[in-house]
Amino acid sequence: MKHAVVKKITGMLLISSLLLGSCQFSPSPLTPVSANAVDQADIPSLPPGEKLKSSFRDDRLPGMLGIAQNNALQLFLHEETAEIAVIYRGSGQIWRSNPTDREQDAIAAGINKDLLSSQTRLSFFNTLGQSSTVNSYTDSVRHKQISYEALPNGVRVHYQFGSTERSIEDLPVKISKERFEQDILAQLDKVGERALKIGYAEDKDEGVYDRNDKALQGLQLSRALKAFDEAGYTEEDLVQDHAEHGVEQERSGPRLFMLTMEYELDGQDLLVRVPASGIHFPEEYPINSISVLEYFGAGSTSEEGSMLVPDGSGALIHFNNGKTLYPAYQQDIYGSDLTMKMREASSNEAKARLPVFGLIRTDGAFLGIIEEGDAVAVVNADISGKLNSYNNVYPSFYVVNKSDITLQASDMVRTLPKFQNQPTVSDFVVRYAFVGAEEASYSGLASVYRSYLQRTGGVPEEQASKVQDSIPFYLKLFGGITTRQHMLGIPYDSTQALTTFDEAEKILSTLMEKDVANIQVRYAGWLNGGIHHRIPDSIKVDGAIGGQKAMREFSTFARDTGIGFYPDVAVLNVHSKGGFKPSREASRTLTQQPAVRYPMNRAIQRPDRDRSPSYILSPNLLGNVTDKMLDSLKPLETEGLSLSDLAEQLNSDMNPKKLLDRTEAVNNVTTALEQIKQQAGSVVAEGGNAYALPYLTGLTDAPMTSSRFKLEDEEIPFFQLVMHGSISYTGSPYNLSTYTNARQYVLKLIEYGASPYFAWFNAPNHVVKETDFDHLYAANYEQWIDLAAEMYREVNQANLPFIGRSMIAHQSVSEGVFQTTYEGGGFVIVNYNDFPVEVENHTVEAQSYVTGGEQL
Repeated sequence: MKHAVVKKITGMLLISSLLLGSCQFSPSPLTPVSANAVDQADIPSLPPGEKLKSSFRDDRLPGMLGIAQNNALQLFLHEETAEIAVIYRGSGQIWRSNPTDREQDAIAAGINKDLLSSQTRLSFFNTLGQSSTVNSYTDSVRHKQISYEALPNGVRVHYQFGSTERSIEDLPVKISKERFEQDILAQLDKVGERALKIGYAEDKDEGVYDRNDKALQGLQLSRALKAFDEAGYTEEDLVQDHAEHGVEQERSGPRLFMLTMEYELDGQDLLVRVPASGIHFPEEYPINSISVLEYFGAGSTSEEGSMLVPDGSGALIHFNNGKTLYPAYQQDIYGSDLTMKMREASSNEAKARLPVFGLIRTDGAFLGIIEEGDAVAVVNADISGKLNSYNNVYPSFYVVNKSDITLQASDMVRTLPKFQNQPTVSDFVVRYAFVGAEEASYSGLASVYRSYLQRTGGVPEEQASKVQDSIPFYLKLFGGITTRQHMLGIPYDSTQALTTFDEAEKILSTLMEKDVANIQVRYAGWLNGGIHHRIPDSIKVDGAIGGQKAMREFSTFARDTGIGFYPDVAVLNVHSKGGFKPSREASRTLTQQPAVRYPMNRAIQRPDRDRSPSYILSPNLLGNVTDKMLDSLKPLETEGLSLSDLAEQLNSDMNPKKLLDRTEAVNNVTTALEQIKQQAGSVVAEGGNAYALPYLTGLTDAPMTSSRFKLEDEEIPFFQLVMHGSISYTGSPYNLSTYTNARQYVLKLIEYGASPYFAWFNAPNHVVKETDFDHLYAANYEQWIDLAAEMYREVNQANLPFIGRSMIAHQSVSEGVFQTTYEGGGFVIVNYNDFPVEVENHTVEAQSYVTGGEQL
């Protein structure tokens, strides 16, 4: 018995020490000390600031000071509330950080009403991993804990959140019935007794009184604290009560946070910056996320408009759409970080590839471009009728992430939080670009973003504008796969050919005989053991598909016939442990396990954990792997390269000894992409995250749909409106896609200005049955090649006149009818309906299209 007691105590001590250990939060050596978690005594006080001078005013903005102006914009600020307003001088439209009539909101109440007056909100954890929030109005402005500094073209605002006042943590979570009634209530007058009876509820079965946290807020909390003081309740009593009832609530210092926001006019845009050096938080309360201007330009119930979200190809959420039962829109830019244990997205969910959002009204619109911190950004949007009467869209940013560790000691199981060792090192910067009524559409905002990317080098130099005789035909060929074989009962891995180089040449020759031109081939499964190859820090061409000599001959054939040849390589996902040590070379999760990725089970739309995973390469090693890969490629004399993951996913490394957050990992990825582009010349990649676009020649698996979340109302080709004319693109391979109607696929390619795409191999379909590649069951080329040629001829005829031209407008003409307009005036009208329609003197037949306008 004594041994069991000692064992249990030992287990409790172990868990307690791990709990404390998991909450340690050391400053980062990569950023200024002021930007990191520090001891409470070290948190700087609110800067004294200065009295702002107003150089101009506007009668429509009473009480607001004119802070800065240029030919395009005027910036105003209200010193008492810290709210801002921007006047777009071209139209006179006013954009406010907070709704002007928020006090009359009949829906919002309590904290939800306060949020309408806030400019920023912080979500933070306590040492137990529980999340809470503070906002700039409730916890800063209301207490007059703000100060200002003038900037050359704007203003800097300092916020202090919280105070040193006592909190609910100073009250016991549980207290025995006897102590509560005899030692506390008996010492109080009726006022004090009433305060505690409101704040505590008796649990007769347990013989205790439980704290009612919902009742202990505001004035009631103050009364309860005063009552316990009058009863002589001490810090020692609190520790005793928590120990008696097994409550593990660590006492922390005051919840004091500081944050700085900067507003500056930059030409026709407003720049909003949250500098990392202005973020301060106590060690016990790491900040999880920071939101920026949640209600900037928010639309009321009486207004018409839409919110633009970057879901896949793009989507609109219309104001006041009545979908109050559906969850708010929330999506990570560039998809999930695979080192984080977050919500697992369905395979049907499209990623947000572009770091943008927008709000469109009839008299004007704005586009938000996340310039810094995009790798840790989230775009959020919601409609009126839920928490308040407004429709809003805004960004938020992760600062410190959290995961959970499950521990078991003896018969005790505990789940403990584990926090990111250092906060995100990046500033968070959002550029708000404004347009008037004539450009107040998703097409107009796409034009703004396209111009921005061209101006800042965010897309390749003019290459697609070269005269071309035909549009690209994208083809992915699968070379070899690794299968499990047996010899004398002993299992071993063997590479089995699906398409040899000789067979690939025959397939391509047949395609050309069928008048398919400008073929761009991504050849997967040619190195280091097939499709799921070993890490490419050294390269050996698989002998099963012909070896190095056959690859050189195929490369010569492709060059002589004008075919683009792009050997496909996975750099970030390592499928084999051969030559790779996960414990040293894989990214670490917050729980310090090697990060893995499981194949998708298409039947349940979730990762299949019964199959072999791939490991996530640490971005710290990406440069070294890229250097060695490029050296190994030189003898092969290829003139292009295909990347399956480098433009598709972005991951951090949470190893505390070499922590690299997602904003830092972007730099490693773009450096690798630059090296690859310099040597390979032409680069085709999957996905199309914004940071990769300047280095690409072509793009496959680009977003051609949105996720179609229930809150969304329209799916739009925002991605295509931005990209067309800069990079040729296509979606998923038709024969591996969810399309069941070839006609619908062709019409989508024509509407979106995209190229046909197929994925094939030469072997019979049954070869992949009951392997890790059974999702390729319909990839034998013979059953598809005639359809592919027929599709190509039609799409080429329709899209060729617009190749290299910017897509300047897209609109829904009527139900199932869409018009796409290109630079120079050429257009195409697509009719998805089963009946003909009349559009501006054009008859568009059922499931067909017409082209027109200037096409030369």
